[in-house]
Amino acid sequence: MSGNGRPVVLVGCGRLGSAIVEGWLKTGAVDPAELIILTPSEKPVAERARALGARVNPPLEALADARAVVLSVKPAYWRGAVEPLVSALPEDATIVSVMAGVRTAAIGAALSPRPVVRVMPTTAVASAAGIAAVWSADDAARAVAHTLFAPLAEVVDLDEERHMDVATAVAGSGPAYVHAFTRALAAAGEEAGLDPDSALKLARGAVRSAASADPSETLDALIARVASPGGTTEAGLKALNQNDELDEAVEAAVIAALLRARELSKD
Repeated sequence: MSGNGRPVVLVGCGRLGSAIVEGWLKTGAVDPAELIILTPSEKPVAERARALGARVNPPLEALADARAVVLSVKPAYWRGAVEPLVSALPEDATIVSVMAGVRTAAIGAALSPRPVVRVMPTTAVASAAGIAAVWSADDAARAVAHTLFAPLAEVVDLDEERHMDVATAVAGSGPAYVHAFTRALAAAGEEAGLDPDSALKLARGAVRSAASADPSETLDALIARVASPGGTTEAGLKALNQNDELDEAVEAAVIAALLRARELSKD
């Protein structure tokens, strides 16, 4: 997708940054010829992008006509990462932050007068199967985020910036919770007699099947479709959430992640 020759700059190419580049290359959401990647260390995806025409760590003069700058660095180090870039960026460049917990007010103060939009995508953007929460007080900046991420993810627009921390705790961290559950499910299968390989395949297959369910159906309806009255699934569900233990554990995980996101916002 062409940006009229004006490049998109990605600052940081760690796990999430690499996933974003993978998604752009897969979908064409960003033309590699219009992509600049700034990374302190060599990354395989950056080299693949370079082979397709992207520029990796060019002189800062190359940023002079950037249309968007995606900040994908560790929240604790973002100020040091953007400080050298400020004088090189045009004032109409949209700043897109995918950093957890860093407020638009802080980013805007460091990069004023450029508009800022926050996006919290999952790493599944690499395969164009992600989910991404978006917030900005600037409609044009929000539209830029949609252009960059809608081809890679289902985009959910949030009404208030404070909800970005909740989105981080639910969707940003959520895949790790699901992987942890899958690991526990596989371990339980192994404990009950399956060999490790079969247990893991069956656990992953169960989660994959659940994820492919019709999204128009309610979760209660999907559960009822599998859990026949008096059957094995119903018995398992009762044990899983005995005394609301499952609900409480998930709530505790979300709250812990939410509180950490708020701590990061104070750094």
